[in-house]
Order: sequence, then structure tokens, then C-alpha cells
Amino acid sequence: MTLTVAHGTARFPAVAAPTVAQARELALEAVRAAGLSVADIAQVVEYTTDPGAGTGGWPGVTLSVVAVEGLPGGNGAAVEVTAYLGGGERFSTPHGVVTVAGEVVYLPGIVPAPGVIGFREQYRSCLEVAGELLKAAGLGLDALVQTTDYTATATRAEYPRCGRPRRDLLGGTGADGHPVHPGAAGILVDRPVAEGVMVTLDAVASRRELTAVNPGWSRYDTLTYKPGLAAGDTLFMSGFGALEPATQRAIFDDDLLAQAEFTYAGIKAVLREAGLTGEAVVRLVEYITPDAAARYHEVAALRAKYFPGSPALTSVVCSALLRPEFLIEVVPTAVFP
Repeated sequence: MTLTVAHGTARFPAVAAPTVAQARELALEAVRAAGLSVADIAQVVEYTTDPGAGTGGWPGVTLSVVAVEGLPGGNGAAVEVTAYLGGGERFSTPHGVVTVAGEVVYLPGIVPAPGVIGFREQYRSCLEVAGELLKAAGLGLDALVQTTDYTATATRAEYPRCGRPRRDLLGGTGADGHPVHPGAAGILVDRPVAEGVMVTLDAVASRRELTAVNPGWSRYDTLTYKPGLAAGDTLFMSGFGALEPATQRAIFDDDLLAQAEFTYAGIKAVLREAGLTGEAVVRLVEYITPDAAARYHEVAALRAKYFPGSPALTSVVCSALLRPEFLIEVVPTAVFP
């Protein structure tokens, strides 16, 4: 996968290395090789098996640190960079740096406020912190377009409890007058970023009006997220897995290739509804379980078939996915011409 550039935004595929420090250096080399500098960086996401390794490598940059079970190939860290010519506007807050790059608002990695105890309470706290971050950019929670939350396998049974704070705090009315909620993905990781933290959240927002994109899947009528959300030049999407929309039944148990093809086909359906093709996808984040890691390389040909535009790719091994049958979950981002 190669660097993708669209509407002034450059998305770099994640670079992996044995340590976070080495991955940072490789990421900076890629940025400089593209004729850019640290001043142009809009967001950095560090995926690491050692979240306590420190975050001093990106002063003044919007940073998210994601704890993972591992990485394909056995490295210990991967760094993903998104750049925007000139770097956009940066706002320093007590929770980290917020960057507005054109119409997209990148938030730093979010953890609950100190002293908050309990799964649902920590989830609500993360959303409230997101609201505080968005205020710095003059926006509210109704501007969110995509969230990815990271929780532990032990909290899987409690996970439905996060629906209440999402229902209370998120959502709005789209440009077409219909309800909108941000896209969402839920990933299970048994490596907390800090002691006592049960939930961490990555989030992106937009300054543009939002429109929900749904191929007609009725299951989303009662959920606090949508399969796709169009905002200006960008189509932000939820996490996709091998789940039949009509029956909500997980399918293709223990078959990674079949699950991947079904997942990619679901993404294609949302793209089609938005008037796009697979070539419009500029970024893919693929979460695979440990059971899928050995055969993950076999997915590459399928990915190229569905997304011939060579999107920037980040691949990580999580502890598990919310549906125990899932071997892979994919979070895509696409752009309009």
C-alpha cells in the first residue's frame, strides 16, 4: 500500500518496527520523503504493544496511542501519519492537541477523566471529554463523524451499556433532515493504556454538514451509529465484519477469507449508495484476531480486488472483536471526487 493524497490531505500507510521509537523515525522519514515536515502533520496514531513507552516523540501534534495485542509480522509498534499542507489549525487543550485540517477535525486519544469508575461511566466520560475537545474548535458532539473505542475482553458482556451514553450525548439532524450518528467500531484489547482505564476512544469530527449513508439496512434504525456518514469531501464509515445486516447473524466461522470478502462487499455496498467505487477508499484500518494472524497475508489479493486505489493501510492484531465469531473488522474512509 502507498501514500494516498486527496483534497490536500496525505494519508501514509502505517510503518512498523520493533519499538515505538524506531517506528516514529521511519514515519518521519516517509513524511520527509514526501516533501512534508512535522509542521504539516495533522494526526499521528501509534499502535503499540507497550503503551507505557512514552509519547515524547510528537510535541505539539495531535496524537493517539492505541494499545494492541500485536502486529502482523511480529513487530511491537506501528505509526500511522495523516498530513495536511500547512498543518491546519492547532488548539492546545488540557486533554491534548486538536487539529483542524480543512474540514476535518482530528482529536487526540481520549481517556476517561480521573477518578471515574465503572464501564458505562468511563464511556460517558470519554464522550464528555470529546465534547470538551470539540469546543476548542468551536464545535459540539453533533459534529463527530467516526469513533473507535477500545475496551477489554472482560467487559464484552457490559459493552451494550455504552449505548445509553451514546444515545444521550451523540446524534443530530443531517443536511437531508434525517437523523445522523457517527460511524463506530468497537475493538477489544487486553492491554490498558493506563491502570484502571477500561475505555479509550479515538474520534474524528467535521466542520461540514453531515448526511447518513445507508444501503437500506434496517438494523441501523435503532443503533447509535450509521454505516456511513458523508461530510463534505469525505465518507467516514463504521467498522465492518461478517455480519448479515438482515439477521444480525455472524457468518463464516473460522474462515478468514470468506469473512474478509463478505466484509469488503458490505463496504462496497455503502460506497455504491454514496455514488462511489472501491477506488475512492483512501484509508483502511484492519483489526484481526490472533487466530487470523497466520493467514492474514492471504487477504491481500481480495483487498486489491475491492480497493484498487491502493488505500493507506494499517493492520493490527487485537485481543478479540465484539462478536466472538469475527476474525477481522475493517474501518474504511473514502473521498468524493
